[in-house]
Amino acid sequence: MEGLQRHIDGYCERTDFTYWSEPVNALTNAAFLIAAWIMWRRVRDTGLVLAKLMCLDLFVIGIGSWLFHTHATVWASLADVIPIAVFILLYIFAACRDYWGLSTPWALLLTAGFVPFAALTVPLFQGMPFFDVSAEYWPVPLLIALHAFGLRRRAPETARGLAAGCALLVVSLTFRSVDMAVCASFPLGSHFMWHILNATMLGWMIEVYRRHMMRPQGMAQ
Repeated sequence: MEGLQRHIDGYCERTDFTYWSEPVNALTNAAFLIAAWIMWRRVRDTGLVLAKLMCLDLFVIGIGSWLFHTHATVWASLADVIPIAVFILLYIFAACRDYWGLSTPWALLLTAGFVPFAALTVPLFQGMPFFDVSAEYWPVPLLIALHAFGLRRRAPETARGLAAGCALLVVSLTFRSVDMAVCASFPLGSHFMWHILNATMLGWMIEVYRRHMMRPQGMAQ
């Protein structure tokens, strides 16, 4: 239990381990809550169970990130990253089942395949300048880009939506990655932009899924 209480200082804005040492990083987590609320209103009457689960998880992401940027402990870090991992897996399953039309068993199998995919690609990003800071996240836009490319003929509108989400995530990750680099000239850092842009991106990805499923070809489960 003592290990879970260990403090983590990984962001420019934090100067000590008091609760409000990262006020901007903490408060900008409201973006996740707002995105979750907006998308919940858009999917609540659709019958799209996965979309609703994504909205709920998006809300939990905001709470978990709030806890991390206030408590700054190992347990709070887990509260931050676990909901993000859940969202990634939910979306991969949704993409495999509903974008590609795979059966549920195959969709589950390919969702589990994200683990070896990340295990192979994270070390590659860790060995690259700039990418190493957020190496654990870069496999995600890579995977989105692969889906967008593969769907360009099967579901072109969905593919364009995924490409836009991928581009937004790349910009978001850039702000996350330069946080400490800009610290000397901008003491606030840039991590807060990761929250704002990432919340926008996750909400958009739910919207891409909603639009796909509302089209005639997307209604088949």
